[in-house]
Amino acid sequence: MIDHVMIYVDNLAESKTFYEKTFLPFNYRVSFGEIGKFWSFDIGNNALFEIAQYNGINKLTPCHIAFRAKNKEEVQHFYAAALAAGGKCNGTPGARPQYTESYYAAFVIDPSGHNIEAVFK
Repeated sequence: MIDHVMIYVDNLAESKTFYEKTFLPFNYRVSFGEIGKFWSFDIGNNALFEIAQYNGINKLTPCHIAFRAKNKEEVQHFYAAALAAGGKCNGTPGARPQYTESYYAAFVIDPSGHNIEAVFK
């Protein structure tokens, strides 16, 4: 299952307002974020839709997709399999308390340059 998807936008404030209004029929709301950097919308089923400010020099990649893992071991297996398949490390398996207290994830750059992630919360 998809845990979250992030897209990059040209004007974060404008896009935040757009999505806040667009998501009203679904009752999706901003869950967390950081002014000038990104916003995460809670879209139900513990999944997020995220928008991030693109400024042409982001360390992050054009698209980010996080796959929900069943446990920490599955995150570790995902990471090892992705590297064995030719992916490049973008963050070893481990805790990410800067996101949430129980966030455990690994990040890999795929052959096209996209940041893919396995996350267990």
